[in-house]
Amino acid sequence: MTVADAIRQAARTLSANGDTARLDAELLMAHALGVLRSDLLLRHMDDPVPEGFETLVARRAQHEPVAYIVGETEFFGHSFTVNPAVLIPRGDSETLVEAVLDLGPQAGRVLDLGTGSGALLLSVLAARPAMQGIGIDASFDAVQVAALNAVRLGWADRARILRRDWREPGWADDLGRFALILCNPPYVEADAPLDASVRDYEPAQALFAGKDGLDDYRVIVPQLSSLLLPDGCAVLEIGATQAESVAAIAHEAGFKVAARRDLAGRNRALVLTR
Repeated sequence: MTVADAIRQAARTLSANGDTARLDAELLMAHALGVLRSDLLLRHMDDPVPEGFETLVARRAQHEPVAYIVGETEFFGHSFTVNPAVLIPRGDSETLVEAVLDLGPQAGRVLDLGTGSGALLLSVLAARPAMQGIGIDASFDAVQVAALNAVRLGWADRARILRRDWREPGWADDLGRFALILCNPPYVEADAPLDASVRDYEPAQALFAGKDGLDDYRVIVPQLSSLLLPDGCAVLEIGATQAESVAAIAHEAGFKVAARRDLAGRNRALVLTR
């Protein structure tokens, strides 16, 4: 059996998982071969099937995300290490980075709340060479992943990654103020139906935020004023139906609010200014 044959067979096996079966099979094969997907398609389709490919397909057939199987994913043009300690960065979250590039400062300090893999913070630092950043996360394991990505991408000298929990008193006492704050907090309702690849594999503490999905916004937003410089802004990711509810929390805390839409036209980020 050639690589091409094995990919076709794997795509059939994975078709029950959704409409990305062929792409999933190609990414798993590229990982098994140790090559880029583009190289796979151009140069390796007639090669023999590498050992271990069937095991990778079996894991994906159990709904394990491809990003966790191969250990990395693309976000805003960069490759990030990921594992089950962190959420997999998604294209929808690129809306936050785009909002920063459109509206945010060119220099100064940025704080990323719930940094996870570090994708938001490091993508902003890549696009804004004059900025310095701090990423915080309540998970020790997530902090290790973000710190690894900062080193891998060459921005460790501009990004401090700290274990902090915004629910703990005094968590920000020594951080100072920031020109920009990024935040992709947990915002999924406790009983929300989720795809098995999310529900069974991604970290629950980074997903769920109470019955209405707003618990973390209620904690975070009132603290932003003490963290932002007078002319600073905060950019928060929200669920597709949460714009009105999160905006109300922000208005109560004294902020003006503007919504940003993702590529599907859904409200995906709120920009908060004084």
